[in-house]
Amino acid sequence: MYIKLQFLLILTCCSYMTKAQIRITDPGKVAERQAENRANQKVNQTIDKGFDKVEEGIGGLFKKKDKKTKEEPSAGKIEQSANTSNKIDNTAATESESVAVGNNAKPTLKSYSKFDFVPGEKVVAIEDFSQDAVGDFPAKWNTNSAGEVVTIAGTEGKWLMLGPEGVFYPEFVTKLPENFTLEFNLATTSDFSFYSGVVRTIFAEVANPAKSFSIWKGFDGDKQKGLELGLHPKDAGGQQGIANFNVFEGPAESIMKNEKSFPAFHVPDHNVVKVSIWRQKSRLRLYVDDYKVWDLPKAFNPATNYNFIAFSNQGYHVETDRYFISNLRLAVGAPDTRNKLITEGKFSTTGILFDVNSANIKPESYGVLKDIANVLSENATVKVKVIGHTDSDGDDAGNLALSKKRSEAVKEALSKDFAIDKSRLETDGKGETAPVSPNTSAEGKANNRRVEFIKL
Repeated sequence: MYIKLQFLLILTCCSYMTKAQIRITDPGKVAERQAENRANQKVNQTIDKGFDKVEEGIGGLFKKKDKKTKEEPSAGKIEQSANTSNKIDNTAATESESVAVGNNAKPTLKSYSKFDFVPGEKVVAIEDFSQDAVGDFPAKWNTNSAGEVVTIAGTEGKWLMLGPEGVFYPEFVTKLPENFTLEFNLATTSDFSFYSGVVRTIFAEVANPAKSFSIWKGFDGDKQKGLELGLHPKDAGGQQGIANFNVFEGPAESIMKNEKSFPAFHVPDHNVVKVSIWRQKSRLRLYVDDYKVWDLPKAFNPATNYNFIAFSNQGYHVETDRYFISNLRLAVGAPDTRNKLITEGKFSTTGILFDVNSANIKPESYGVLKDIANVLSENATVKVKVIGHTDSDGDDAGNLALSKKRSEAVKEALSKDFAIDKSRLETDGKGETAPVSPNTSAEGKANNRRVEFIKL
C-alpha cells in the first residue's frame, strides 16, 4: 500500500510540474528530465528517492517486447531511436489500410460504396504539423493543457499528441461558413482504457477563444453557443466505439444530445481512423472511415456565427492513454456538380484523392466519384474530358506523367465501379502547368492537386 501511495504521489507531482508541453517518457530521457525537475522544482528528497525506485518500472511500460515472444501487435509504445526522439511505435494502420474489426484487407472503392461524403470546393486550411519540430507544441495552436508533436511508427508525417484534460485549438481558424467540411486522422494508443474520456470536436461561436478553455471543459459560467462531437475507440466490450453529440445554447444546458455506437477502431493494428464532418447549413453528417455515424438535419443553428474549432480531451484514466490527431483539412463551399458540369460546362474537384506520387485512388474518394457518375448517368449523351493536375513539387516531366496517369485512373474507376461507358470519357493531364493557387502554401498546393471534368 505504501508503494502504491508513493507512486500516485509521484505521478501527481509530475503532472503538476508539466507546463507548456508534455514529454513522452522514454527510458533514455527519464534521468535527464528528472535532474531538471529536481533543480527547477526543488522536489523534496523523499519524493526524489521514490521516483528513483519506480523509474525503472515506469520506463518498462514503454519498452517494446521481443518480436519472437510478442503474442499480439502493440501500439502506442515508445521506440527508442538513435536518429528520431519521441517516436511512437503505434504499429497502427496507414491511411489506406482497413480499420474494420477482423478485416485486414485493404479497402477499395467498392468497400466504400455507402460513403457519400463530398468535401468542400476550396481548401482553406491544412494542418499536418510539418512546420513544427518533434517534441514541440505546434506554433499555430493554443491550449490550456499540454501536448507535443510526435511521429507514429507505421504512419506518415507528424501527429499532435493531446496531453491531459484540456482544450486544443488552431488559432488560424476564425470563421466557418454555412457550408464546410472538416477531415482529420484520429489515433489512440493500443491499450486504451474504456474509462478514459472521449475526444471531442467542438464548433462554436466565441467572443474570445482564450476564455473558452474553461467553458469547453464543462460550459461553466459563460454564454456560449456551439456543438460538440465526442468519439471513444471502444465500449466496455471493445467491439464498438462510442459517439456522443451535444448542442449547447447557453452556459451549461444541453438542448440536444444523442449517443450511439459505431464499429470500434480500437483493435490490434487498426488504431487510426479518418474522421469526416460535413456541414450543409443546419445539417450535420459525421463519418468514421466509411461508416456514417450521424446524419442530423437540425444540428447547426443557422443564427450562430461559428468561428471556433477545438479538440477537447476529457482526461485519461490510464497514464499511458493518449489521443493523436493529424492531417486536418478544412474546405468551404457546397459543390454543385450537376449545375457546374451540365450548365457551366466545367467541374473541378480536390476531393478525388490519390496515394502520394501515385495514381492509386484512395477509397474515401468514393462520394465524389459517385456524385459525378450520377450526373453522367442522368445525362446519358454528355461526354467529358477528365484532366489531372498536380502541384509544383517534383520535376515538371514527372508531374505531367503523373497527372495523365491519374486522369486515366479516374476514367477506369468511373467505368469499372460506376458503369460509365468509356467512350464518353477522354483523358488528359496538365501536370503543374495550370495552377489555380500559388504553390507557396499547403492550402495552395492542395487546391492545385485537382481533377477537372470538361463537358465536350
